[in-house]
Parts: sequence; structure tokens; C-alpha cells
Amino acid sequence: MMTGPCTGWTLGEWRQGYLSGKITPTTLLEHVAHFPAPDPAWITICDRAYLETQLAALEERRAMAGPASLPLYGVPFAVKDNIDVTGWPTTAACAEFGYIAHATAPVVARLQAAGAILVGKTNMDQFATGLSGTRSPYGAVPNALNPAYIAGGSSSGSASVVARGLVPFALGTDTAGSGRVPAAFNNIVGLKPTRGWWSTRGLVPACRTLDCMSVFALTVADAAHIAAIVAGFDPEDPYSREDPQRASPGPADPMTLAIPEPLEFFGDHLAARAFAATVEALRGLGARIETIDFAPFRALAGLLYQGPWVAERVASLADFPERQPAALHHAVRAALAGAKDFSAGDAFRGEHERARLSASIAQTLRGFDALLVPTAPTIYTLSDMARDPMGYNTRLGFYTNFVNLADLCALAVPGPFREDGLASGVTFIAPAWHDQALTVLAQTLERRLDQSLGATGRRSHDHAPEALPTLCPSVPLAVVGAHMRGLPLNGALYSRQAVFRECARTAPRYRLYALPGLPPRPCLVRETHGASIEVEIWDIPLGHFGAVVAEVPAPLAIGTVMLEDGRSVKGFIAEAIAVEGLRDITAWGGWRAYLRDREAAGQ
Repeated sequence: MMTGPCTGWTLGEWRQGYLSGKITPTTLLEHVAHFPAPDPAWITICDRAYLETQLAALEERRAMAGPASLPLYGVPFAVKDNIDVTGWPTTAACAEFGYIAHATAPVVARLQAAGAILVGKTNMDQFATGLSGTRSPYGAVPNALNPAYIAGGSSSGSASVVARGLVPFALGTDTAGSGRVPAAFNNIVGLKPTRGWWSTRGLVPACRTLDCMSVFALTVADAAHIAAIVAGFDPEDPYSREDPQRASPGPADPMTLAIPEPLEFFGDHLAARAFAATVEALRGLGARIETIDFAPFRALAGLLYQGPWVAERVASLADFPERQPAALHHAVRAALAGAKDFSAGDAFRGEHERARLSASIAQTLRGFDALLVPTAPTIYTLSDMARDPMGYNTRLGFYTNFVNLADLCALAVPGPFREDGLASGVTFIAPAWHDQALTVLAQTLERRLDQSLGATGRRSHDHAPEALPTLCPSVPLAVVGAHMRGLPLNGALYSRQAVFRECARTAPRYRLYALPGLPPRPCLVRETHGASIEVEIWDIPLGHFGAVVAEVPAPLAIGTVMLEDGRSVKGFIAEAIAVEGLRDITAWGGWRAYLRDREAAGQ
């Protein structure tokens, strides 16, 4: 295990070290000097001269703005070697394919603009085709916890250097699970963002319509901080998407999670027990767990390598496989061999099936905060993978391959360790643009389990948990009646990607009245002699708030509601003149209590 001066530090510890004067940028030279060598996790590593050049440029910027203005000041990071950095070779783990990049990928450029220092480019399954981390001419990357086992792929090197504490974060990519499986096997966090939220310009494509860049980190907060820095629309990337501001800051209370039925672990009872322990930990936090039919997810996952998308992988490489077939790793060559069997008609039929299954999945996940799955159903040794590289690789993608095809976001986090000492991991999955809600769910589990950080030997409680950054603006809205959970108009909030935040009560200055008509609903009025009324606070994405307001019928309106704890939020209200002659139901203290009494009375 590396024992450099900053081994296993989180982003917050690096930042605090610089601000306090405990370390300086030259400390980074000593840190990198302690990197083990040889190390199959790296393809290219920064030499001292180039590192000093980066540090000198950083010092110039510090002199002008100061380290406090650079959120990643002096923090080392690594990138997967299918991502371009000016002047660095990009190989995608194929030396014959390699080239010197003439431009830096925008995601990397944003990190460098924030003060981060690139220390190397990492090994990977060749052309990002694989989930094992063994399909590289540069060598298989061993598991950071037990070198007899695989690290997972294709972003194996990036996961390894984070898990061992060499860098606090590293970029990977994720088309079929490459940013999640290695996270699970190495006991770290893997964030696969909403497709198109981060630029993919400067990335050697695997399936360009599905590709995402991803990030590995030791903690959920660190992964979220990197996402907040690198995300954003790129007008030069045709697959970049404008953020519709639908992401929301937190799950419902209680959180409601779906899990697959049936669960598949391919006979790995230790993996099954580790996942069951995670589910019980979440139940201990008050989560409601429901099973769902996993058949459409499995069917969609099968399209990725058994459908026409394998032809897209070959198309991304132009004529390179035909010109230099010997340069392809034998397992990669086998994985791509079926591409020639698909026609243009097959591509359209595949897309139609993808759309059908994705619609079914979207409907299945309605009403849930997230789908919870084992990140991988099992893990294999390096020798296992050598015996059956195709079959076992397919198994590794059982819970990952469908995610990008269905336009979902995902966040992989460590679960309890297996009984044999290997890592287990779970993944929270939700519709596109729900990235923020997933970070809150994942950090809730992270704090509950208090796991060790990667393979560093440090525990989660060794550092203070950081607040998650707000990834997308939203408006807290107090609802008092039919828009509450389980009531007739609640779907109007879900359809706007709103997320339940909390139960609350108004300040004791309000009265509640029952409105006539269907569906039954109340109206809230501020009066001199009032009481405290039950409300729910929902976070409405800013881009959808206007649509919610436009649907509010008279005599209701949206105004400012004072809460019992002194906060002010937007909420459903009415003017006093509008309630003349209506039944005053303030004595019930809230709409739900009133409805229960009506039901009990048979009204």
C-alpha cells in the first residue's frame, strides 16, 4: 500500500491542507514520487518536469486570484486513456490506434480551470469494450482489495488509483456500466450522470449515442462536487443536452425504493447476503422497499451487445478494426465480431424496441425515488475471466447495461463488505436529471454504513462529511391539500419532476377551509386568529415552477407561507374574501386528518 504524504485524502482534506498551509503545491511532487512502479493501473504517468510546469501555472493563477477562488486548487486527478488532453497520447488501450491529442476535452479543461493537477492517464478495457478490466494489452488491473480478483472495467485504472488513495478522484466513462462496476469491486463511489449533462467532446467513442463520462471518488460528496464543476451544456457536442432544471435536491420521506424481482446473483450467496444487508440498512433508515418486475430491464440490457448497438461500436472506430485486426485484444475482437450481421433495418427495429422497453421502465419507476440494484451480481478472479471472458463479462453487466439505453442516471456506492472481505456495491438509479436526488440517497446510505474509504484503510468517520452541492435550482413549495402524497393531484407534481422534501407545519397564523367540488381540496388563509396547519414541502425544479403556478385554479393562488420554524416558502393560499360561507376545518390541524374523519363518518 502506498504511504505518501497525502494518501487517501478526500477533496476537502486537500483543500484544507492548502488553505491551512499544512501542504503546498510542492508537496504534490513528493506525493507523486511515492506512486508504486510498475503499476498496471497507469498507461501514461506525468513526469516531474511536466508536473512542475502545471504547478508553476497554478502558482501564477494563485497570485492573481488566491487559492480560495480555485475549488480544486492543487488537487491531483487522473483520466481514463480514452479522453483527450492536449499534448498527451490517447490510446484507448491500443497503442496502434494511439495519437497525440491537439485539444483538451472540455470536462478535463473545467477541472484544470478549477485548479486540479493532472497526474496521469489510466488503463482500461480496450476501446471501453468490457466490464472486467482484463482486456488491455497494457495488462490486467488487479482488484485494489484482493489482487487475485478483477478490478472491473472498462474504467479499471481510474477506479484503482482512487481506491488506493493515489488521487481523490478520477474520470472514467460509462456506456454499459464502466463507471459503476469498478466502483463496486474497489469499494468506492462511481457517478454516472444523466447522458448529455456532461460534454463528451474529446472522448474516443464506444457507442456515441449512449456514452457518458463519469467520475470515481472516495465519497459521495466528492463525486457530487466534481459533477457540479464539470457539468454544463456544450454547443459543440451534438449529444450535449440543455439541463431542463428537473433535478431535485432530495428523496421523499420516507424514501421509496424499488428492487428487482427476481434478484440474480449467479449462485454467489455472499453477494446476495451483502445486498440483503444493504436493503436492511435502508429499511433501518425508514425506507419503504417494493419489488418490481425486472423483465423489461433485462430485455433492454440485452440489446446493447446482442442488438445493433454493437455495430455502433465498430462504426465509432471507422476502418481501424479492418486495417489492424491484430491490434485488437482477442476478447474485444470477439465482442465486436457480430457487428457485420446487422442491417440498417435492424438498427431501426432495435431503436423501436429500445423506445418501447424504455417507456415500460419509465412507467415502472413512477412513484419511486430510485431503483436499487446490486451494482454487479457477482465478482470473478483474474483466472476465472481468462477461462470465460465473454460469458462472465455478460454477467457483470446484468444490472448496468440497460441504464443509458433507458436514459437513466445512476450512482454506485459501497455496500457492506462481503463475508470473504471483498467489496460489495449497490447502485441507485433514477430517470434523467434526477442526479441530485440520487446523491442525497447515496450519502444517506454512506453515513449509515460508515464504510472504509476504498482500500486506504481509512474510515468514513475519519473526515467530516461534506454538504452536497446544489446541482440544479429548485423552488420549495408548501402544499396543503390534494397535491399531497397519495392524494388525487399529487401526480401533477411528479409529472414536473418534483421531489418531496419534508413534512412541516405553518406558523400559528392560518385557517383552513374546505372547498366544494371534485376532487375535494382545502384552501389556506392567513388570519389574525389562526392555528398551525400541516403542510408538505416539495422541491419544484425552477424550469417547471411556472407550469405548476399556471394550473392553480381560483380562488387558490401561490403566495408566501410562513412556517412554524420561521422559514418562508411559496405555497398554496387564498384571500380571506374567497372563503366566505365555506366550512372552517382548522380544528383538524390539516387536510389529511379532516379526510380521515370524513371517511370514518362515511361521508
